[in-house]
Amino acid sequence: MKAIQNKIIGFCLCLFMVSINIQAQKKKATSTPVSSYTIEGTITGLADGTEVKLIPGATHSSELPVAETTLKDGKFTFAGKLNEPRFFYVVFGKNKGNISVMVENSKIKITAAGKVSDQEGERISFKDLVVTGSKSHDYYKKETAFREELEKDYAAYHTKDSDELSKLIGAARRDKNVKAADSLQNLPVWKKFEADEKAFFTKVEKTTLEVISKHKATWWGPFFMMTNFSYFTPEQKPLFDQFSEAAKKSYYGQILDKDLNPKSLIGTSIANFSLKDKDGKPYSAKDIVAGKKYILVDFWASWCGPCRKEIPNLKTAYAEYGPKGFEILSVSIDKDEKAWQKALGQENMQWHNLLDDDKVSKAFNVKAIPATYLVDSKGVIIGDNLRGAELEAKLKELLKS
Repeated sequence: MKAIQNKIIGFCLCLFMVSINIQAQKKKATSTPVSSYTIEGTITGLADGTEVKLIPGATHSSELPVAETTLKDGKFTFAGKLNEPRFFYVVFGKNKGNISVMVENSKIKITAAGKVSDQEGERISFKDLVVTGSKSHDYYKKETAFREELEKDYAAYHTKDSDELSKLIGAARRDKNVKAADSLQNLPVWKKFEADEKAFFTKVEKTTLEVISKHKATWWGPFFMMTNFSYFTPEQKPLFDQFSEAAKKSYYGQILDKDLNPKSLIGTSIANFSLKDKDGKPYSAKDIVAGKKYILVDFWASWCGPCRKEIPNLKTAYAEYGPKGFEILSVSIDKDEKAWQKALGQENMQWHNLLDDDKVSKAFNVKAIPATYLVDSKGVIIGDNLRGAELEAKLKELLKS
């Protein structure tokens, strides 16, 4: 009898151990993180054979695709591995349209209806876009939902009347009709537009800083800095300093650090370049600096507070050392030409001002502004980021004779 009992107990123990082992295996299977990602896309409305590329975003650089394929039966697939979530663009055709997605090591699905425009350029637009399978993408959408409200605010104060008035002011400035431009800018409709615009950008700044500061302990903080700023100024350095060490060492933290503290180009030679001035007339750097001993290439923008604050110092240096062989060449990185034209009228700089084509600033590795490069007569950079008293001292040393 005891022998039978012992066998039954032993059998039950075996079943119990098998059950525990099965449960442990199930738990292990569900708790082990996925070590790679797959992106499965289903896009209607586009022709088979359409190129599809996966290109890194939020890096402030022109990136090469990490993967390429073509649509087949409206479908595409990408696969790979990441150390941490990353922002990518799924680009269709020859940069005709794109879908942004936060990629993490998981199974991600993208569905959308694509449409090729019948206008010149054949741009591709998307509707009914759905991205599933990426918790990072869901979180990104949630944390950037405020942008939809900002877009509505922007559209609300850009009325038909203000747009027409902006065109008239721009035309008066191009014709150098200061009286007409001043008169138009004093109209109540324009005053209201300026007040609304100021309120809008104040709101943009507030919401942007809030989302960055909220994530100072993780990689999200540097990431949101990269996506909310096209260029950096010294004013943004305290934002970076507030991040945790883990955030600073993250993928986006390291890129951000390089943008805020770009590598020095001292000792390298600059290539000749040609850009247009406010009247659309092309000028080459070679012609502007011919016969000059030292040239300060100054990268700035109308929206850059520190850049605008530095202009009086540049005027002082130009008045003092211009007759001795010093020249300034300012290059604006403004994307809004009207804003640039407006700033030029306000600042009244007495040296050449040209508008960047996005290539010149990249050639100088400009990641943050104001950015200045002091160049000698041979085209060699002998100093960078010289401003105010430092620029004055350097010019005094070089042109003491």
